Amino acid sequence: MTTSDTLASVTISERAARRIGEILKSEGDGAKLRISVEGGGCSGFQYKFDVDRAQTEDDIVIERDNAVVLVDSASAPFLAGSEVDFVDDLIGASFRVVNPNATASCGCGTSFSV
Repeated sequence: MTTSDTLASVTISERAARRIGEILKSEGDGAKLRISVEGGGCSGFQYKFDVDRAQTEDDIVIERDNAVVLVDSASAPFLAGSEVDFVDDLIGASFRVVNPNATASCGCGTSFSV
């Protein structure tokens, strides 16, 4: 999958864009949300969300409204076709990744396997 295919296939929901925009506004100029995939978690891989100001040349940049999201090239294949959403329910508010590549996930929603 090419970078442009990956970029086109990762989407940010309206709710997530609104919340990301609020977070970045409070972090000041140049802040972006970095989403990465790391080994670990109860299912093998886990999502990581960080505020970052350092954008690398191979980062994929996804923009919607006031939200700017960075995905590193190593994480991009794991996120291809995914939607990042923000949910606020009885168990708390959090970002959730709806990932069609995940063959299993844990109850917390932050860990998955492929």
